[in-house]
Amino acid sequence: MARYQVTAGKITFTVDDSLLYTESDEWLKVEGQRVRVGITDYAQKQLKDVVGVELPKVGQEIQEGMDLAVLESVKATAEVYSPVTGVVVEVNERLSEEPELVNREPYDSGWIAVLEVKEQLDTSKLLDHAKYVESVKKRAH
Repeated sequence: MARYQVTAGKITFTVDDSLLYTESDEWLKVEGQRVRVGITDYAQKQLKDVVGVELPKVGQEIQEGMDLAVLESVKATAEVYSPVTGVVVEVNERLSEEPELVNREPYDSGWIAVLEVKEQLDTSKLLDHAKYVESVKKRAH
């Protein structure tokens, strides 16, 4: 696992080469049949200061592409989309009291939820760190 600093447009952000990414700026860490989800460093920098997080409910079934969580920042409200279909088995309760963790540690203690996937995980729509950086650079210009 390594983390890299990348610049796209006017924003310098970090990517982690051990994670998978979506075009909509979520990251995934595959842990067996479970997937830990958060937003990328690039996304949190776009949002600015996150002041509230609406978490999903444990036990909730979420379809790929559905809203998983809502982040409120001083700048905007943003939906976090589920990159997989699964059942929410864990949420990051710390975010209720410390939503700024999304900004401070997006790849560590700023994670949002863990989903358990029933089917074999289809990673064909997901991006590795290099493809994610390409995607951000295209959007930043």
